[in-house]
Amino acid sequence: MTHILYNPTSGNNSGKGYAMMLEICYPDSTSYDVTQISDHAAFFAGLSPSDDVILCGGDGMLHHFVNDTKDIPIRNKVFLYAMGTSNDFARDIGKSQYSEPDYPINAYIKNLPSVTVNGTERLFINGVGYGIDGYCCEVGDKLREQNQKLQQDKPINYTSIAIKGLMGKFKPVNATVTVDGKSYQYKNVWIAPTMNGRYYGGGMMPAPEQDRLSPDGLLTLTVMHCGSKLNALCVFPSLFKGTHVKHKNVVNIHRGTEITVEFDRPTPLQIDGETILDVTSYTARASR
Repeated sequence: MTHILYNPTSGNNSGKGYAMMLEICYPDSTSYDVTQISDHAAFFAGLSPSDDVILCGGDGMLHHFVNDTKDIPIRNKVFLYAMGTSNDFARDIGKSQYSEPDYPINAYIKNLPSVTVNGTERLFINGVGYGIDGYCCEVGDKLREQNQKLQQDKPINYTSIAIKGLMGKFKPVNATVTVDGKSYQYKNVWIAPTMNGRYYGGGMMPAPEQDRLSPDGLLTLTVMHCGSKLNALCVFPSLFKGTHVKHKNVVNIHRGTEITVEFDRPTPLQIDGETILDVTSYTARASR
């Protein structure tokens, strides 16, 4: 039997519709609103080991799922039907939006890194964005709320938000970065994400060499820093191809098992696309 867990808000509130479509494709199946499952341990205990589970949603749903099930031994094969807004996890493992859920993702959702923000620790799938990436999520959340109030279905263009931020709406910060006990100082920092995968933000590739299944379990921190808005605007597009790493005068890459980033003023932060406001520091830790 196949159990379909869907997030009703994924894909601009189209999660239930796609789950119903999957029910047609998988006749011996049942769908569940994942936001209504209060006890994940009881849910999985009630499944037969031969049952399959399909997650119908995006990166946000994956983020909540791995945190809600982090202490639960999952015996079932878990698949993903990617129909979220960004789908960076699917992109990283070579899948596309709406591709057939034919590949188990169990290996990718165990031994995950964690991040501590404001005293709260959470696992993360893709990465922790800090700087203009967090700012983009904050603005995107506000635009999404406006769309809901006006009953509109306008897509959120994060690239446009980022460009406007680079042109002046976001002010770069100074940062202290500590990687496995060694500290570095940076001025005029635009982004400082710590990545478990290569992608975030709907296709940007801040960590092109990162391997989420690497045996060493190391995380990648990318720091983009420069005092010139024009220079930042010129380098920014290269994030989509991962070629920003060639700009060594404004981009620094660090790899480690424990990474702390401290900003000199509160700034929005995002964890797998989930926004946290007014953050001054975070610490990411590899699982291995």
